[in-house]
Amino acid sequence: MKTSKQTRSDINENQRLDVWLWASRFYKTRKIAADALKGGHISVNNQRGKPAKTVKVGDELRIKRFPVEFTVTISNLSDKRLSASLAAGLYVESELSQTARQEKLQLLKDQRQGLRYDHKRPGKRDRQKMLSVKNQIPDFD
Repeated sequence: MKTSKQTRSDINENQRLDVWLWASRFYKTRKIAADALKGGHISVNNQRGKPAKTVKVGDELRIKRFPVEFTVTISNLSDKRLSASLAAGLYVESELSQTARQEKLQLLKDQRQGLRYDHKRPGKRDRQKMLSVKNQIPDFD
């Protein structure tokens, strides 16, 4: 009998990493998730991730998505893409990761405060100023 719940909580089950990243809504498609894995933006238990690598409940992932980085622990598996509220139940983000992510986003927001042009489109000089500020933003890798 098939249940309406789309998640699996059996610890012995394994799943492909690219499928889990897609199902948990970190990436819009499996192809984008696979490209991120091939580019080295995701590590599993402090080892470089590959698309076909199998993950299980309890594995720790570090996901770098510019400008932030997530450190999550897999709490559930799903082979189907879920709604955002259900997908958030597939992982637990660490407190340190949450605070670091919020600080980085606040830093970026503060740096952009002086770059609002409500009265006109930016001209050449304005674009140069924006580019110089953008180049001063620290690299988060």
